[in-house]
Amino acid sequence: MQRLFAIASLTWKAAFRYRLFWVIMTLLLAAVVGLPLLIKDDGTAEGFAQIVITYTLSAVSGLLGLCTLWLSCGTLARDVEDCQIQMVVVKPVARWQIWLGKWLGIVLLDAALLALAGASIYGLLEFRARKLPPAQMARLQSQVLVARGSARETGMDAFIEEETQRRLKEQKDKGKLAGLDELSIEKQISDQVKAELQAVPPGGMRIWKIHLGQSAAEELKNQPLYIRTKFVTGDPATTGNTFVGDWYAGTPKTRPWHEFMPSLASDTFHEFPISPNLFDENGDLIIGFRNLNDIALLFTLEDGVEVLYRQGGFGANFVRGLAIILCWMALLAAIGLAAASSFSFPVAAFVSMALLIITFSSGTLSNVVSDGTIMGWDSEKGTKGHSVIDYVVVPTFRAILDTIQLAQRFSPIDSLSTGRSITWKELARAVGQIILLMGGLLGLISIFIFNRRELATAQGTQ
Repeated sequence: MQRLFAIASLTWKAAFRYRLFWVIMTLLLAAVVGLPLLIKDDGTAEGFAQIVITYTLSAVSGLLGLCTLWLSCGTLARDVEDCQIQMVVVKPVARWQIWLGKWLGIVLLDAALLALAGASIYGLLEFRARKLPPAQMARLQSQVLVARGSARETGMDAFIEEETQRRLKEQKDKGKLAGLDELSIEKQISDQVKAELQAVPPGGMRIWKIHLGQSAAEELKNQPLYIRTKFVTGDPATTGNTFVGDWYAGTPKTRPWHEFMPSLASDTFHEFPISPNLFDENGDLIIGFRNLNDIALLFTLEDGVEVLYRQGGFGANFVRGLAIILCWMALLAAIGLAAASSFSFPVAAFVSMALLIITFSSGTLSNVVSDGTIMGWDSEKGTKGHSVIDYVVVPTFRAILDTIQLAQRFSPIDSLSTGRSITWKELARAVGQIILLMGGLLGLISIFIFNRRELATAQGTQ
C-alpha cells in the first residue's frame, strides 16, 4: 500500500504542477454557480430542482468525466513518452503497482473535486430554496428534498409471456401458422398483449395491484403516499392536450379514496397525494383509473403508475448519489489508463473519446438490437430489411449494449432531482458492477498489456 500511495501522491503532484486541479475546480464551481444564474426556474419546486440539481450535477459529471479521461490518458502515456516511467520501473515497484497507483490517485482527486462540487450544490440548494413561495417550499421539502421509495405493478412480464404462448398455441392448433415466420408472429402477439394491458378505452377502467411489502403496515403507517403517473394517446395530434379521469385507491378491507382529476396533460408526469393507510395487512394497494374521455389513454408498463413513499432524508441520499457518480469516474479513469497502456497519448485520447461516444449512442444500439437488423424499415415493402451483416452486427451490438447498461442503469441525477431513494444496496451494486466487474476486468487486461510493453522501445519510436 505504501508504494501505491507513493504513485498516487506523484499523480496528485503532477496535477497540481500542471495546475490541472485548479483549472478543474474553477470550471466546476463556475458550472455550479453560473448555471442557476443563467437559467431561471419557473418558480415551482420541480423547476427549481431541475435547475439546481439536474443541470448542475450533469454539468459537473460531464466536466469531471472529460478531465478524468484526459488526465488518465496523459499521466501514463506522457510518462512513457517523456522517459519518466523508466525512472520508476527501475525501482522496486511492480508495473501493476504503477498502474493501480495512478488509478488510485486519479480516483482520489476526483473524490476531492466531487466533494467540493457536491458541497457547493447542497449549499446553493439550501440557500436558494428559501426564496420559493411557501406552498412550493413545502412541496420541495416533501417531494423533492427527500429520499422516496417506489413500488410498481409486478409480474407483468411473466403474464405477457404466458398469455403470448397461450395465444400462439391456439393459432398453431388451428393451423394458422403454416408457412409463416413463427418468431415474427410470436413478437406480434406479445406486442398485442402488451398493448391491451396498457390501453384504457373510453369509459373503461384499469386496475393496478401494487405490493408495498409486508412491512408497510408498520413502516408506512400514517405516512403520506403519492401516485406518480404518465399516459399517452394513440393520436399524435392530441399530444399535450388535457384529459379528465377518476382515480381510486384502497382495498376491499380499507376505506377507499377517490378523486376526480379534471385536467391531466398527456405525455407528462403527474404526481398527487392519496390518503394514508389504504393498503391491507399484506402491504397490497389497489389503484384504479376510469377513462372519462372519448379517446383511449395508454399507461405504459414502465411509467404508467407507481406509488411513492418516504424512506429517508435528502442529505444521505445526496451523498450516495455522489458516490455513484464517483464510480463512473473510476471507470473512466480505468478506460483512460487502459488506452494509455497500449498507445501514445493522442491515440489513447482518441480511443477513449470514441468509447465515450459509443456509450452516448446506446439508443441507436438499442434500436438495432430490438429491430434485429441494421437495415431499418423498408418503406416500399412495409417490412424490416435484413442483411447478412446482421448476423455479426446485431450480436456485437447486443454485447456492447449489455456492457454499457451495467453502468448506465444507475441514474443518481434523475433520482435526486425527483426525490427518489438511492439505497445502500443500489450503491453496493454500483461499486460491484462498475468498479469491481467492469473496471477490474479492464484493469487486469491493461495491466497485462502494460507488463509486456517495451517501454524503452516505445519511447524510441516516438
